[in-house]
Parts: sequence; structure tokens; C-alpha cells
Amino acid sequence: MSSTLANIYAEDDENQAFNHKLFAAPKKEIWAIGGGKGGVGKSLTTANISICLALMGKRVVSIDLDLGGANLHTCLGTNIPEASLSDFLNRKVSHFQDLLTPTPIKNLSIISGAQDEFGMANMKQMQKAKILNHLEEIDADYIILDLGAGTTLNTLDFFIAADKGIMTTLPEPTAIENTYRFIKSVFHRKLKLCEELIEVNHLIDRAMNAKMNENISPADALQKLAQTNPHIQKILAREINDFAPKLIINQVRTQSDIDIGFSMKLICKKYFGFNLDYIGYLDYDQSVWQSVKKRKPLLTEFPNSILTSNFENIVNKLTN
Repeated sequence: MSSTLANIYAEDDENQAFNHKLFAAPKKEIWAIGGGKGGVGKSLTTANISICLALMGKRVVSIDLDLGGANLHTCLGTNIPEASLSDFLNRKVSHFQDLLTPTPIKNLSIISGAQDEFGMANMKQMQKAKILNHLEEIDADYIILDLGAGTTLNTLDFFIAADKGIMTTLPEPTAIENTYRFIKSVFHRKLKLCEELIEVNHLIDRAMNAKMNENISPADALQKLAQTNPHIQKILAREINDFAPKLIINQVRTQSDIDIGFSMKLICKKYFGFNLDYIGYLDYDQSVWQSVKKRKPLLTEFPNSILTSNFENIVNKLTN
């Protein structure tokens, strides 16, 4: 789990009592799948990455954290689980492990998001901390978080807290624009959560809000900030090197669609100064919609689909 997690908790003094629990040797890997726009395939990606890992013999738990529109269970071919995160947060369920619901896939369980719970999408800080803390209870090799769309602090913090943060987007202007907004928001949030940079937070805000038409990028502004103080320079370098989100382009039809990922990688390096890891793409395939209609997992319903090969390649990159 990310070291930045300590500062997510530090925003709420009530959380300090259990901060120390989070820094034991990790027993599992946590991956978070997000993106700036709804409908770009986050749940599809979460479900099928989870299935790939499970078929490799790994013990996997998928958690639906899209609390405003939980639908991961559909992608995994299960009915709406009886117990959900809202039941745990409202103390109707005492133990986090009791939320685990088996799926038709061996080695794979799901924890459902809130169902018809008004206001649950706007999770409070203490509720977010409670979920993050109780992830330690789960006996699994991998925990895959399916995040909601947008750039709420809840979504950003879950993405930052994960060992690997993975974004999905579509090869179309609105989705790409929202992905850049998500990337910038996550990066900005990560720097703001670093306690060693508190004294220059106002300068970080100014740097991250730099506009391209001002002939200075956030990367340039952060570099200028770093030059003012050797200690700040060292901390910024560490935080930037530690930030390497993963990118998947969904529904590609042409080579130009595939190449968008490489272009985004170059732009992130030039404009923000960090490395974006383009780990692969998913071909456009009608079998996606057929599997959703049938409420069957894509990789088991259409094992010969080109998407099966796509997901295997992505998971191999993530695990290697």
C-alpha cells in the first residue's frame, strides 16, 4: 500500500490511533482502476483483470467502490450481493470479511458497493479511512478496486493508496481530456499529501495550475520550485519518481487509436514531468455487449475473443 496513505489518514485526527497498523509488511497487492469519465470501461477492466489473476491461481477480491453506481457484480456474472459496503459503514455488518461474496470464478470473490443508499457516494473521511484500514483483514493475493468516475477526493485517495493505479480511457476527445484532468488531479493530490512539502503547498498549487498558454508547464514550475531549496528538490524528485500511473486504451479500432497511448505518455513526461506507463489496449469487440446482456463474465463466455489475449498481455505486464 502506498506510503502516501499515512497522510490521507492524517487529515482526520480521529484516524491517528490506527495509522501504525498500515505499515506492516504487505501481504497482498492492491490495484485501483479509475479514470476521469464514466463509461470508459473501468468495471469491465476490473472484472476481467480479476478473472485473469484468478485463472492464474491467485486469490483475488474485487471491490466495487463506485458507490454512486455499483455494477461490478454484473460484469462478474453474480446477482446483487446481500451485504454491501453501505451495510458495513452503517454498522449493519460487523466484520469486513462478511461482505465477501463468491463469484462463479474459482479464487475470485466480490465486495459490492453501496446499493440504493442515498448520499453514500459522498463518503466521509472517516468512512474512507475505515475501508482502507479493513483491507488489511482480507486474505487474498490481490485486491482490485473499481473506482467511480470523476476526481472526488475519495476516488483520488483510493487511487493513490493502491500499489498500482490503473486508468482506462477511450480514443475519443472527451474521454482523453477527462483522463488528463484525472491524472493532473491525482498528481496534485499526491504532492499535497506529502507532509515534507507542506511549507510549499501554495507554490505547488500555483505550479499545478499553470496553463499551457502561459508558456510554462507544471513540470517547469515544479523544477523552478525545486531549485530554490535542495531539500525540497530531493523530496519532489522522490514523489515524482514514485508516481507512475498505468494507462489502458479501451475500444481501439485503428493503429491511430493504439498510438494515442504513446502520445499521452510523451505529453505527461513533458507537461507534468512524470512517467505514464502505457501497459496496453483493448480492441473494440461486440462480445463485450453480448456478455453484459447475458450477465456473464466476458473472458469465460467468450474465451476465444481477441479481448482475452488483450487482458492476458496487460496482466502479464502488471505482474512482471
